[in-house]
Amino acid sequence: MKKENYESALEELQLIIRDLQEGNTSMDELADKSKRAKELIQLCKEKLRSTEDVVKTLFEE
Repeated sequence: MKKENYESALEELQLIIRDLQEGNTSMDELADKSKRAKELIQLCKEKLRSTEDVVKTLFEE
């Protein structure tokens, strides 16, 4: 997976969710989109945790 930033990952995740909600995903695509969504959620969580750690460190000093 290429190095992605939070904003692009969140945008792609929102597109996947919209496709799923609107029924624009075939059964053949469902597994791939679900797997990709899981990867994007994990990436977003990691970015948020990392940012939270940095902010905490800054305010502790």
